[in-house]
Amino acid sequence: MTTHQAYFLLVDLALILLATRLAGSLAERLRQPRVIGEMAAGILLGPTLFHGGLSKALFPADTRPLLSALANLGVAVFMFLVGLELDHRKVRGNSTAALTTSIGAIVLPFGIGFGIAFVLREPDSSMPGFALYIGTALSITAFPVLARILRDRNLHRTEIGGLALTCAALADLAAWTILAGVIATLGASQHQWRLILVVPYLLVMLFVVRPLLRRLALREPSLTGIVTVIAGLLLSAACTEWLGLHFIFGAFFFGVLMPRAGAERLTHVIHERVDTFSTTLLLPIFFVMAGLQVNLSGLTAAGLGELALILAAAIVGKLGGAYLGARLGRKPHREAAVLASLMNTRGLTELIVLSLGLQLGIIDGYLYSLLVVMALVTTAMTGPLLTLLLGTTGLGDATKPVPEPGRAVGHVDAGSDLTLVQLGEHLGPNPEQLFDGDVAQGKQNGLPQAPVVRRE
Repeated sequence: MTTHQAYFLLVDLALILLATRLAGSLAERLRQPRVIGEMAAGILLGPTLFHGGLSKALFPADTRPLLSALANLGVAVFMFLVGLELDHRKVRGNSTAALTTSIGAIVLPFGIGFGIAFVLREPDSSMPGFALYIGTALSITAFPVLARILRDRNLHRTEIGGLALTCAALADLAAWTILAGVIATLGASQHQWRLILVVPYLLVMLFVVRPLLRRLALREPSLTGIVTVIAGLLLSAACTEWLGLHFIFGAFFFGVLMPRAGAERLTHVIHERVDTFSTTLLLPIFFVMAGLQVNLSGLTAAGLGELALILAAAIVGKLGGAYLGARLGRKPHREAAVLASLMNTRGLTELIVLSLGLQLGIIDGYLYSLLVVMALVTTAMTGPLLTLLLGTTGLGDATKPVPEPGRAVGHVDAGSDLTLVQLGEHLGPNPEQLFDGDVAQGKQNGLPQAPVVRRE
């Protein structure tokens, strides 16, 4: 690394952290997810403004590969955490509505995306691979962003929130599986023979790595255990990259394989150590590097027409498909509309899919820019739509907190012989303070937020 590279790398990292942090905070003030501001910051630092002069001055060509390497590391860790969040126990135990909603949320946008691909097709694009990719890109739901929106609105422990997360998990599993097939056919080129080794890879992961992870989860969490998990996800990512499937699939699959039952302590430590580092430092780099590829300065009337087509296809496909699926699952009109609005969230996950398509040459920079705008708009729509649909009354029982196993929900009278046992994950040194805070928060939001109690 030259002195010039080291200097600009450090300056760029500082700039990226400050810009994305400020933009994310501004987005939160506007009641939007942080990812909206961070994505916008990446676009504003790119060639859209000042005809690319600003981005060229701030991010020299010889420094960008270094930033891209850090961004890819952040994406790998993020995809691992996405896989870790997909709890298959909840997916198996949920209702028929989850299945019908998730099917609708992927089939209709996929079909519409496949259709408009013939309008958007580049002269040198390969069909039907290009159409399959566009269909998949329009079918994505941003599971982590959706979870954050639900948490911010205190819907994460409600019936509608749990159903939305289950639907997003099912839809994303299907979308990533389809995308893996598309990448395997379009991205492997001269090394397609390596795809034969995907089966041995899966067998080793399922019958060798997974049991080892279960044994690791039974131990007391330690730095050695965290390092082992990180090394495992990187090796899994390296395997799928070598196989021609791209590293994101290996990282994602490693997260899916992580044990759930009895691994709560390990999972908590992973989120505490790994997630914080990734979201604070590495992912902001990815946002900016993705934004440097977006150029809207030369957008013409024809380009605006194509953007309108993409937006209409993405919104109608996702909202319509999820709504019809929820109605088939016998959900009332408003609940179905809320589910559809939540499933329309795309955010960071969509950005990863689009960056992957650009890297592999499936789409060009022009179409990539239009699709990034689509991801930004559809994610920004979610909050206002929820506010409109939920209003001040909510959805009755569907937006009331669902008691978790082992929780007793009720009122505590002063002077009773009831004591706190557990609130959330950790009580901390002063459980009575947390008790008061939870009750106050419940009153403020108009929802019953009863503490967990036990009769001594």
